[in-house]
Amino acid sequence: MSALPISPLNRIGVVGGGAWGTALALAALRAGRETLLWAREPAVVEAMSIRRENRDYLPGVPLPDALRVTGELADLGSCDAVLLVSPAQHARSVTARMAPILKPGAPVVVCAKGIELDSHALMSEAVAASLPAGNPVAILSGPTFAAEVARGLPTAVTLACADEDLGTALVAALGSRTFRPYRSDDVVGSQIGGAVKNVLAIACGVVEGRRLGDNARAALITRGLAEITRLALALGGRAETLMGLSGLGDLTLTCSSLQSRNMSLGAALGEGKALSEILAVRRSVAEGVYTAAAVVGLAGKLGVDMPICAAVDAILNRGAGLDETIDGLLSRPFRGEGV
Repeated sequence: MSALPISPLNRIGVVGGGAWGTALALAALRAGRETLLWAREPAVVEAMSIRRENRDYLPGVPLPDALRVTGELADLGSCDAVLLVSPAQHARSVTARMAPILKPGAPVVVCAKGIELDSHALMSEAVAASLPAGNPVAILSGPTFAAEVARGLPTAVTLACADEDLGTALVAALGSRTFRPYRSDDVVGSQIGGAVKNVLAIACGVVEGRRLGDNARAALITRGLAEITRLALALGGRAETLMGLSGLGDLTLTCSSLQSRNMSLGAALGEGKALSEILAVRRSVAEGVYTAAAVVGLAGKLGVDMPICAAVDAILNRGAGLDETIDGLLSRPFRGEGV
C-alpha cells in the first residue's frame, strides 16, 4: 500500500511514436484521459499532427483531434503518468532524458518487452536506475497486437506494480470497456513472460517457414512456457503469473499469428532468407532479435536450462545453420515433462 494517497492520473503521456505507442495513446483517450504522444521522428510528429494518421507505423487508423502529439520531451512534464514504449534496448537512455522533466511522483509504466543486452537487466531495473527515486515503475504486458488495440477491439493485459494502490490507480486510468488491465504485483514474472515469448515466437516462425507442422509449433509453445517459468522462478517471479495474460496469453498470441513481427521474422528465416535481408526492409523492431542473446546470457548466469532460446540465439547471433540447430533440439535426451 502507498504511504501517501495517489493523486488522480488524468494526464497520460506516451513515449514512442510507433504502432504500439500510438495504439496505447488511443486506448488512454478511450479511457477518458488527456493524452500526449511523444515521437522521436519529426516526420512522424508532423504526419500525426497535421494529417491525423501515423502513416509509417499504423496506417489507416484516424487519430482524434483530442490526441496531442509532440516532438518535445519537455512537454511530458505536465503528465501524471508516462507510458514508456521505446524499444527495450533504448529504454534506459530515453528515461535518462525524461528524468529531469518528470512531474515528482509520476509513475513510469514500461510497455516495452525485452531484457537489456549489455547488462542483462530487466526493463524495470534499467528504467529505475535512470529515474529519480520518487518516480515509481510499473509494467504493462500481455497479448496485444497494436492494430487491434488501435481499432478498439477487445484486449486484456497485465498491469504489474509493487504498490497496490498505485496499480489500482493505473488500472482505473487506463481501463475501458475494450482495454482491460488486470492488476498484479509480480513485476518480475510479468516481464519475463513478455520478453522471452518474443524469442520463442521467432522459433515458432522458423517452424512455420520450414513447414514442420502444427504439432511442432504446439510443442515449442509448451516447452517454451517451461523455459519462461524456470527463468522467472530463478529471478523471484511466480509460476502462476506465467499462466496468465503476461505469460501464456502473450506466448499463445505471438507464437500463433504472422501478425507478430517476431514470428514473421522467424518464418522468413525458415524460408531461407538471411537475417540482414529481413531487417533491411523493416521499420519496426522485432525485439526477440536483441533479446535472444540477453536471455541466454542471463540464463547462463543463473544456471537455467533454456535450449529453445539458446537455439534461436545460435541461429541469429552465432552463425548456426537452421537444419543442424533443429536436429540438435530433436536429438536431446528424453526427460520427464516437469523437468
